Amino acid sequence: MFRASVAFAALLLAQAPALAHFQEIIPSADVLPEGGEVTLDLTFTHPMERGPVMEMARPKRVGALIDGKPVDLTSALTEKKLEGKTAWTLATKLDKPGAAVFFVEPQPYWEPAEKKWITHMAKVVVDSYASGEGWDKLAGLPVEIEPLTRPTGLWTGSLFRGIVRAKNKPVPFAEIEVEWANDGSVKAPNEAFITQKIKADQNGVFAYALPHAGWWGFAALIDGPAAKAPDGGPAKTELGGLFWVKATDFPATAAASAK
Repeated sequence: MFRASVAFAALLLAQAPALAHFQEIIPSADVLPEGGEVTLDLTFTHPMERGPVMEMARPKRVGALIDGKPVDLTSALTEKKLEGKTAWTLATKLDKPGAAVFFVEPQPYWEPAEKKWITHMAKVVVDSYASGEGWDKLAGLPVEIEPLTRPTGLWTGSLFRGIVRAKNKPVPFAEIEVEWANDGSVKAPNEAFITQKIKADQNGVFAYALPHAGWWGFAALIDGPAAKAPDGGPAKTELGGLFWVKATDFPATAAASAK
């Protein structure tokens, strides 16, 4: 009976849908009309379900491309606790016009349920002085999304397009997971609505219309090299290139005047 119970529990676990992991790098604003300070929060979590938060080791590096030049911001990181787990935050100033492409390369995270190491390299763009310039610069990450749509100043319903790249080359038919950073105002009707899934075309290009205001994360996932588990056994690796964009509702007054 004991063996049967263990087998049944294992079967249920195998049939349960895997929660999508997302490395968040969420700024206090996507556009700074007059420049100034921006704060970025780095959390490894399940955005649509509002958790649970996972332990995040100090990132290998955090930086930004400003005027097309890399700026190391790793030393600006401050540790914080969310749900008893480690997350990170930093603040920096943008005093010149132009988009800053922020990025984080975290330490690999061991996911025992999937027996794999997960490394999600995430990016977000903050446009200083609403310049509209420099938003498509690549950070040179092993896996990353190149935006084809300007990722700042997006209205709800806008179509976001991007190219999935690995080692700077497009990834044909790459799989992309999409989640909304839930603020608690929306409950998914069922599990099918938690993580949206799309595929890129033969050129690595994908598109997604943003249906609700707030922050949306796009996670392009590819298999990495074989590795060893903490116990020395075989393990898989998952490399993710993530990109975050914010959708803003069209002002009601402007919509009414257009009628």
